[in-house]
Amino acid sequence: MNLQNIPQIKHTDSGNFFLLAGPCAIEGEEMALRIAEKLVSVTDRLQIPYVFKGSFKKANRSRIDSFTGIGDEKALKILQKVSQTFGVPTVTDIHENEDAAKAAEYVDVLQIPAFLVRQTDLVVAAAETGKTVNLKKGQFMSPESMKHAVQKVLDCNNENVMVTDRGTMFGYQDMIVDYRGIPTMKQFATTVLDVTHSLQQPNQTIGVTGGRPDMIETVAKAGIAVGVDGIFIETHFDPANAKSDGANMLHLDYFEGLMKKLVAIRKTINNF
Repeated sequence: MNLQNIPQIKHTDSGNFFLLAGPCAIEGEEMALRIAEKLVSVTDRLQIPYVFKGSFKKANRSRIDSFTGIGDEKALKILQKVSQTFGVPTVTDIHENEDAAKAAEYVDVLQIPAFLVRQTDLVVAAAETGKTVNLKKGQFMSPESMKHAVQKVLDCNNENVMVTDRGTMFGYQDMIVDYRGIPTMKQFATTVLDVTHSLQQPNQTIGVTGGRPDMIETVAKAGIAVGVDGIFIETHFDPANAKSDGANMLHLDYFEGLMKKLVAIRKTINNF
């Protein structure tokens, strides 16, 4: 995938990794703009190619009373406003076939959730919009098997496809990153490491996912060291009160410090 095919993306000649980052879910306009302003400022200073991430709805919740969104069109219009306000591309995940065309009117990258990456009709619907497609590797799938998901997009005459590793199930309630999968998946497509989802602790008895945000820096550093093309991080200025996935998100206050470290590691890696 040519990163420059994503509209409005900047700093593609910097030699840096690219970044997909933002809140788990769009909770409102003020919070989205506040997070985006910080992320855009930091990534511009560090010359990191950046895509703002936010889910316009959350369909894969453990409990029926979990937050799922503020309304599809309302959230999509907020994503569009972020893009127009700060001049950056946006990415959101889709869960149903009809979501593809609807979301494609507002965002630049369509993301297929890990649980749904084997759903052929959904992958094809995303690919046929012509937008860049981000395929999350299923927690239950091997890195080698992702070549088939990538091929589905390519067979739709869409070469703008990337793969994102978001960890592999390790027992019932934990995730682990197998870094051997990064070079494997890079043979098939541009490859991203989803740092924060890889640190989830799913299937908790209370029906709310746990996490290990204290390990975000460790996992991110290792990803850069093994040569991932991009990094995916969810962040929030108040993770404890975020409406979705707060347990594993990076606090916004720590974002710039982490990015500086990752840029330094990438600069060193580029010398080898």
